[in-house]
Amino acid sequence: MRASRLSNERRESLWSAWKSGHRDRQIAHSLSMSRKTVRAVVYLHGGCAPAAARRAARVLSLAERESISRGIAAGESMRTIARRLKRSASTVSREIARHGGRSAYRASRADRQAWRRAARPKRCLLGLNRRLCEAVSSKLMLEWSPQQISGWLKIRYADDQSMRVSHETIYRSLFIQARGVLKKQLIGHLRSARKLRHSRNSGIRGELRGRIPDAVSIRERPAEVEDRAVPGHWEGDLVSGSKNSHIVSLVERHSRFTALVKIPNRETVTVVNALTRQIRRLPVSLRRSLTWDRGHELAGHKDFTIDTKVQVYFCDPHSPWQRGSNENTNGLLRQYFPKGTDLSRHSQAHLDRIALRLNQRPRETLGFSTPADKLRESVASTR
Repeated sequence: MRASRLSNERRESLWSAWKSGHRDRQIAHSLSMSRKTVRAVVYLHGGCAPAAARRAARVLSLAERESISRGIAAGESMRTIARRLKRSASTVSREIARHGGRSAYRASRADRQAWRRAARPKRCLLGLNRRLCEAVSSKLMLEWSPQQISGWLKIRYADDQSMRVSHETIYRSLFIQARGVLKKQLIGHLRSARKLRHSRNSGIRGELRGRIPDAVSIRERPAEVEDRAVPGHWEGDLVSGSKNSHIVSLVERHSRFTALVKIPNRETVTVVNALTRQIRRLPVSLRRSLTWDRGHELAGHKDFTIDTKVQVYFCDPHSPWQRGSNENTNGLLRQYFPKGTDLSRHSQAHLDRIALRLNQRPRETLGFSTPADKLRESVASTR
């Protein structure tokens, strides 16, 4: 979908996700649009979310335009349509004529065109005050931050209200080059030198890793999990492939038994639902705990725990060794799914066959017993 054809609702959802710290790839996946479209919208505004568009009460709504379209299709007169909408006949007549006449009128297209016509951006403060713009530019060239410039102007021009500008306006004038106020080269004088405004919620590389609501640390995990003496404690992670494809890998710590789960995307709801279905297939004795990476795909861990009674523990940031069995298994999986493989092409049945191969392969750490045999023994001993 082209950026210019996005509805206002989808555009607002995009900016909401961007301000929450999601990366463009994540936003594209969650909103079912291309990454190119997301980047086009974000880069056009320099990463600065524009003010939400609002429609005046006197303006025709999308619902009213759809009613007009249905009236035209039913052969109703303009007066009949206007009477149903409680609008004047001239309003309906101008609306239809403005958007191609009765034969070409389409409600969604008319609504998009109306929003575009209504957009009348005002010139920003720096564009209206050349003296102020030159003062800001000169200080940016000295590596002053926008906050420092804004504060200095209040002191230097204490009696001149026209020489005031907020640091946010300076940032927006730098990142939104369509304003044509501050030269693009001045961005290089900012400490970060980045060309795009990022959300303060964005973590390392723009991800939300580590920001899991109410996460329970691995340090609070019971001792029985650590010594692997009791079955039913699992480690999990996502195995990623090309085209933003993923599968869930689960490894039981006691037996090293592996389960693979196909998922269409890595959104929290999707992953939680897939994990819930998988865990519910297990005997109750094998549903004790799950240790996961800091990936945001399990931000809904509380729902998972409520549905399965399985407590989730999260590893420390950048500590994959805390899920050693899972990391080792993911390495073994690369024999079947080399990096760059489109994992979405593999069915759940195929994933089950791969998991079976791993589970029937003898492991040195198990005394060359197989994970399948080890798990079978564990389940039998707990009955």
